[in-house]
Amino acid sequence: MHPPKPASRPEKTSLWRYVKLFRDDILSAQPAKLYRAKMAEFKTPFFRSYLVNQPDLIDLVLKERPMDFPKSNRISEGLRPLLGNSVFLTNGETWQRQRRIIDPAFEGGRLRDTFPAMVAAGQAAATRLADGVQEIEAQTSHAAADVIFRTLFSIPIEHEIAAQVFSEFRDYQRTQPILNIAAFVPLPKWMPRFHKKQTRVAARSIRALITQLTEQRMEQIRAGTAPDDLATKIMTTKDPQTGETFTTQEMVDQVAIFFLAGHETSASALAWALYLLATHPEAQARCAEEAADFGTDPQFADMSKLRFTRDVFREALRLYPPVPMMVREATQPEHFRNRDVPKGSQIVLSPWHVHRHELLWDNPDGFDPDRYATPEGKECLRHAFIPFSAGSRVCTGAGFAMVEGPLLLATVLQKWRFDPVADKVPDPVAHLTVRARDGIWLQAIARE
Repeated sequence: MHPPKPASRPEKTSLWRYVKLFRDDILSAQPAKLYRAKMAEFKTPFFRSYLVNQPDLIDLVLKERPMDFPKSNRISEGLRPLLGNSVFLTNGETWQRQRRIIDPAFEGGRLRDTFPAMVAAGQAAATRLADGVQEIEAQTSHAAADVIFRTLFSIPIEHEIAAQVFSEFRDYQRTQPILNIAAFVPLPKWMPRFHKKQTRVAARSIRALITQLTEQRMEQIRAGTAPDDLATKIMTTKDPQTGETFTTQEMVDQVAIFFLAGHETSASALAWALYLLATHPEAQARCAEEAADFGTDPQFADMSKLRFTRDVFREALRLYPPVPMMVREATQPEHFRNRDVPKGSQIVLSPWHVHRHELLWDNPDGFDPDRYATPEGKECLRHAFIPFSAGSRVCTGAGFAMVEGPLLLATVLQKWRFDPVADKVPDPVAHLTVRARDGIWLQAIARE
């Protein structure tokens, strides 16, 4: 039986009905034909959008000419209260400058340095679990947030400010749809953005707490007492072109996106991976075997022992990509698949549809971690697998996530087995990330 997949909407629907569906869940707002289409055009009274599933066109947008297709401001409208002017939302020279400062912190050698903190967070997560039925997204959210705080600020999730940020972020995630009205209707800059009051309050509170942590770290850096973690590395890195470092305000913007990208997305992928393992006991047994070999005091080099576990995590990212859609804007007229694409058009790249595309993948809706060992699977991995985007705008933390995911799965599976709960099949929906509408409920059973 295939893992759960949202139902598609009817082929024809009104714009306002579509907007309502989109705000509730962008996945079930789409027609079924998108799982077969190489490209699809959508017209609204205000703009045109083109969903592109063809790998060579995706490469054109993301890899060959990324500066001609900047991120669309329509999507950023809904995220600005929390993310400000972070690297996730910026374009052009501002974005290039931010990446020049941020990227060195996530280079290969730094991953090795952060590994012990990741292991500690994984072991803490395994210790927190208890026998019985539980909502697993809450557990993976807790674990992913712990990883972020330990690697970024050298503090565990139990730290008072870290715990407050985690709590506030849950409130923010519940109140913030991925799009607000400005995504559909072009609004002048002076016009209010209609963000919900709870969204604005939660965003202000999170940013105030992050400002506290950032200012404390600035003081430690000046005093020469700062730990050698990701925050210190980013805050002390000078732009090689200007010699400038981030101001406190700029750093708050970046920490907000690290928390969103590194916590929300990892939590989503981990929860779905555990659900997939619970419903595929043979795969879970193989992962548990690797986890036992991984040991309780693993070193970075031991990650090579988690080959199948890594492919399970990849398969979770394929079936349930945490960021289901990315939107770019055409800065000049284009010609895609014998069709004119006007300047200003929205170019939608959908990991959700590319990863389940019937013309690209064998058994696209099925769970098959072994597919990545086949020639077809390896080809798809290169050209039809974009959970972290691709090209110059690939997620800075992609390498970080591909260590964190298999590592946390292994440390949890060393102590626990997971079974599905018969009457609780999760229903995937997309808010900030792909989550389950009523959570993912699993039975945890302690291993002997």
